[in-house]
Amino acid sequence: MENFEYKFQKDQMGIGRRKQSTARVFLKPGSGKIIINNSLGEKYFQYNTIYIANILSPLKIFDLETRYDIIALVSGGGLTGQSDSIKLGIARLLCKIDSENRSVLKTGGYLKRDARIKERKKYGLKKARKAPQFSKR
Repeated sequence: MENFEYKFQKDQMGIGRRKQSTARVFLKPGSGKIIINNSLGEKYFQYNTIYIANILSPLKIFDLETRYDIIALVSGGGLTGQSDSIKLGIARLLCKIDSENRSVLKTGGYLKRDARIKERKKYGLKKARKAPQFSKR
């Protein structure tokens, strides 16, 4: 396992969230490597090309996928939520880098936060909406 060094300031960080996952994303000039939680992105996402393409989609709009290295610290949720949170973090970072990118990313829908989260369990019910079986007699 490789150990990657990252020392960034808060203003160089993009935060993305989806469902239970949170991603802190950093972009640094490089060759297009993806590093997630100190491991390579392909290995972290189990060599699933859909997740990798999802992460790189905001960079592909501007043809920047080989200009920046992506370093992400992700916690919570599953792989789909984590990849979407990284995508949102990258899009927010691209807006910080150049404010002209915002209009293109906004029309593409990359700056939308998917706010769907798990509904809480209510008392008297087994889950959020599942009620115990009703018996008339």
